[in-house]
Amino acid sequence: MRKLTLLLFILVNFTFVQAQNSEKELIKNTEKAVKKINDTIEGEGWKTKGIVSLLLNQSSFNNWIAGGEDSFSGTLGINYDFNYKKDDVTWDNKLLASYGLLQTKNADFEKKTDDRFEFNSIVGKKAFGQWYYSYFLNFRTQFTTGYLYGQDANGKEIRTENTKFMSPGYLTTGPGIYWTKDDNLKINFAPLTSKFTFVDSAYTSGIGYVDGDYFGVDANKSMRYELSFYASVYYKLAIMTNVTAENTLNLYSNYLEDPQNVDIDYSLNIVMKVNKYLSANLSFQAIYDDNAFQGFQTREVFGLGVNFGF
Repeated sequence: MRKLTLLLFILVNFTFVQAQNSEKELIKNTEKAVKKINDTIEGEGWKTKGIVSLLLNQSSFNNWIAGGEDSFSGTLGINYDFNYKKDDVTWDNKLLASYGLLQTKNADFEKKTDDRFEFNSIVGKKAFGQWYYSYFLNFRTQFTTGYLYGQDANGKEIRTENTKFMSPGYLTTGPGIYWTKDDNLKINFAPLTSKFTFVDSAYTSGIGYVDGDYFGVDANKSMRYELSFYASVYYKLAIMTNVTAENTLNLYSNYLEDPQNVDIDYSLNIVMKVNKYLSANLSFQAIYDDNAFQGFQTREVFGLGVNFGF
């Protein structure tokens, strides 16, 4: 928990100081902070690595006949692994956190370009060959309030609160068995997985609310439970020199309701390294969850990044 708190401290503190300090000071401060994390977790059997990235995008127009609108956006992210391996026991942990905002000159509101917090943990004990008995945990939510945007009768932009921290929040956990070739390829099967979906009951207690309308949760409830089959695949490869692609695929089928509707969560992170600190980063995520939305949800973030590896 102390390591996780330190990571979150970096995410918040880095966002605050980047508006006040020079790039050299940012690099110096961040390297000190991530070194502190590694000093607290490194030890016998432990291996740690990670990246703190800052993506920036800015557009400015003055008397530009073709048209355009001034805008500025920034996305701060953490991708951090702390893994343990000794004798026949392994324990892999990954923290993914990102937050981004877009501000345009004529918009009434700032809008999010990214908002993600995810923690994955899987512990394994060797069974035979490259197979391990396993127990995994996955937790996902967002940092801040999410809105639906529209216009009033006068054409003024308005917004309606739709989601927030822990609404929804997802906790998926269960025993299983997984196969691994090396740190770049891992497959986990968990045939008896419990999934908990948490929401604020304020969203499910309105007049006329229909059971299941808000992330599958029934009226006046704040949690939904599912028993399911879960499978996950992690694959990292080098596309070419200084270009890596990290793929994660999660599949989920609820035994208790519509097992034929398989939930899908796929993430792709491509890093095109320029030098020690600069890279072009592409993040893509596609989700299918019919309890949340009848169709695919997708997001994509691309930009030139300032990275701090540790």
